[in-house]
Parts: sequence; structure tokens; C-alpha cells
Amino acid sequence: MRQFVNWLSQTPLSLTVQTHEWMIPTIQSIHIVAIGVVMGSMFMMTLRIWGWAGRDQTLLQTAARFAPWLKGALVVLLLTGGVMVIGEPARELLALSFWLKMALVAIGTTLVLTFEHSIAVQASRRQPAVDRIPAIRAGALVLFLIWVAVIVLGRLIAYDYVWGSWSRSLTG
Repeated sequence: MRQFVNWLSQTPLSLTVQTHEWMIPTIQSIHIVAIGVVMGSMFMMTLRIWGWAGRDQTLLQTAARFAPWLKGALVVLLLTGGVMVIGEPARELLALSFWLKMALVAIGTTLVLTFEHSIAVQASRRQPAVDRIPAIRAGALVLFLIWVAVIVLGRLIAYDYVWGSWSRSLTG
């Protein structure tokens, strides 16, 4: 892994990101806004599913309202995250927090797409109370908690030494 990190850190794109002081903070800011959009969308859909907000709309209407924002933000997260990895490969790729975060992002993204499809299928069956299905309610809560964990792990990348010997950045 270290050889790959060393190679990546010397590529023209990585050197461009590294040598322009404004790039990493700008990319991180865009990344943070995108995670805010993901969290806001997930939060609103979770509130609707649990019946705490938006009860004047069907679950399908709520999903249709927030799903485009959620999907767009996921694309932005992928792009900005990729640039951050290229710009600071050692900081990202050698951190246990990064790999845990990536695992949760993969799980969370897969579940978001599955969850959205499940809502659409249930709604197309004309079930009047899709939001009352225990699996839908539990799924919404689990998804929201996964994205909270993604945020926490993303923040921990800067403090990866908290993992001690588990972090690749501290091993030879």
C-alpha cells in the first residue's frame, strides 16, 4: 500500500492538488456540504417514515422530493472524495478510519438505492401505509445511523492515531 501511496502522491494531479493551498479546503468544503445534503435528505425521509414530519405527503412523494438531492450529493461525495484521496493519499489510504468509512459508504449507498426501490415497489402495490412496515421503519433508522457513522469516521481520519496499532499509518 505504501508503494501505491508514494506513487500516487507524485502524480501530476496529486502534485497540483498539493501545491495549490486553496484546493484541499475548497474540496473539503464541497464534500462537507454534500454530506449535509445526504444527511438532510435522509433525515427528512426518516422523519416522514416515522410520522414525525411531512404527514401531508405520501412516502412516495417524500422520496421523490428528496431522492434526486440524495443521489446528486452521493455523486458529489464520490468525486470530491476521489480528489481528496489523490491530493492526500497518505492521509487517506493509510488511515483505518478511511477504510471503515469507505465500507460504510458502500453499504450506505447500496442500502439507499435498495431502500428507495423498496419504497417504490411497496407504494406501487398501493399499500396505504408503506411507512408502517417495520422493515421500512427500521431501514430508515439504520440508514440514518450509517450516515452518522460515516460523518464521525470521516472526521476521525484527521485523528487516525486513535486506532493505535490498528492504523496502517503507524505500522512499517
